[in-house]
Amino acid sequence: MHLLAKALSWLYNIYAILLFVLLMLILFPFVIIASLAGPVWGGNAIYRICMLWGDIWFPLVGIMHKNIYESPHDKKRSYIFVSNHISFLDAAVIVKTYRQPIRALGKKETAGIPVFGYIYKHAIVTVDRVSAADRSRSVRKLKAVLRSGISILIFPEGTFNETGSALKSFFDGAFRIAIETQTPIKPVLFLDVFNRMPYGKLLSLTPGKSRAVFMDAIDVDGLTIKDIETLKQKVYAQMEEGLLHYGVSWVK
Repeated sequence: MHLLAKALSWLYNIYAILLFVLLMLILFPFVIIASLAGPVWGGNAIYRICMLWGDIWFPLVGIMHKNIYESPHDKKRSYIFVSNHISFLDAAVIVKTYRQPIRALGKKETAGIPVFGYIYKHAIVTVDRVSAADRSRSVRKLKAVLRSGISILIFPEGTFNETGSALKSFFDGAFRIAIETQTPIKPVLFLDVFNRMPYGKLLSLTPGKSRAVFMDAIDVDGLTIKDIETLKQKVYAQMEEGLLHYGVSWVK
């Protein structure tokens, strides 16, 4: 029975990967056309194409996604979204969660993957985390995105949380940008991505539910650079409380 379950799991994962690639190749010509329209309109169009990809792929692999709003959410307003980072599936869940123009901050090295990398670098803001100059460039670009009326998404943990706690420690970046641009922060919790695909296990995808929780926005009106640590801790506490409330499975 164990061998049968393992074989079925492998077949399911191969199917999910092949479908992932097939849909990406079908939509890729439209991405190329959209990319010619510039970083704002073209980037928004590419994100809508990615949303279409997600709307097809998720149901066909048996992952049912649901967004939960703890308070009314204004999709026309710009936010700095912050989410927990616990799975390779986080990147895919973005397009099912954020149904408005958005640019995520992502690792520059991923842009080198054929085809997918082209879509990736035109839909997000890349950063080379080991380069101070590139980090500064990415911050300037994120601020420009906000000035154009588009929201941004940052994973404040920076990398996978492998601590066994609800969250690992946060970096300052998202909170510094929020204060410098006076843009509200809105935490969004990914509750089930760890169950669908744990970190470190690429061929471990499973069907099932996927939930994202939009929490109350946190205003930064009047805050200064001196308040970064206080703001960071406030957001951390709100997200930690929410993850524990929903009983996420990775907490030991």
